[in-house]
Amino acid sequence: MTARIGLGLAALGRPGYINLGHDQDLPRGREVDDLRQLTHELLDQAWKAGVRYFDAARSYGLAESFLGEWLTPERRSQLTIGSKWGYTYVADWKHDADTHEVKDHSLGTFERQWPETLRALGGPPDFYLVHSLTADSPALDDPKLLDRLRELADTGVRVGLSTSGPRQAETLRKALALDTPFTAVQSTWNVLETSAAPALAEAHDAGWFVVVKEAVANGRLTAKAGETPFNVFAEQHGLAPDALAIGAAAAQPWADIVLSGATTAEQLKSNLAPVVQGPLNEFVQEPYEYWSERSALPWI
Repeated sequence: MTARIGLGLAALGRPGYINLGHDQDLPRGREVDDLRQLTHELLDQAWKAGVRYFDAARSYGLAESFLGEWLTPERRSQLTIGSKWGYTYVADWKHDADTHEVKDHSLGTFERQWPETLRALGGPPDFYLVHSLTADSPALDDPKLLDRLRELADTGVRVGLSTSGPRQAETLRKALALDTPFTAVQSTWNVLETSAAPALAEAHDAGWFVVVKEAVANGRLTAKAGETPFNVFAEQHGLAPDALAIGAAAAQPWADIVLSGATTAEQLKSNLAPVVQGPLNEFVQEPYEYWSERSALPWI
């Protein structure tokens, strides 16, 4: 199942993030060189384990640059890279900044960030997604932007969108129904938040490439969350909660890739050994409850 697991760099490319215990996982001081070394070590570990999908974004601090520095022609020829545009990292490498990223899905932002991505990665990614598109985003109704994305798609880069929030399914279905160049989607799905599943299945059936993010719910489906009902269940079955959570995501027939967001070697090793333990429907939350709790997570 390792071939279906990818490594996301959201928590590795910047000193602050919303994952539980993020501050404890990073080197003391969180200097750029330290995070660069940590990222390269995890990329090495993932590569050796057979992972061939890596995910970044313009707003993930220096994640694209760290990945680009690690790439060699041999590695690049064997792996798939996804990245995203539409958010700008503004924290200036401060983990306690008041604002970490700014959202703007305009054509101007795309025209600025696409060359930045090319420089950081040393070439084009295989997938380039509008970052955290919502149903009310102007991007889906911007003909000039969609025409520019069609031009990019004509070069061989698959364009698409990522989704967040309690209305993920609505956003995705709107994109599916419109005349857009999108053929890929990255959405949150985990055993707590399953509401996007039917829409993701529709996208998969339409030939879209489907990537699952936040399979461990920013740490809420790991041992860092403490004695939660899910963790008690995992312990009763002798399983690591993160492996159980990622296994549940990887078992979805519409999921092409499930991202690990690991920041330590131990986390990545556990993430790359997913297990499936039957239906886990008893842990599902209402979408607005889930996203309210997620929005309350602090940047640390």
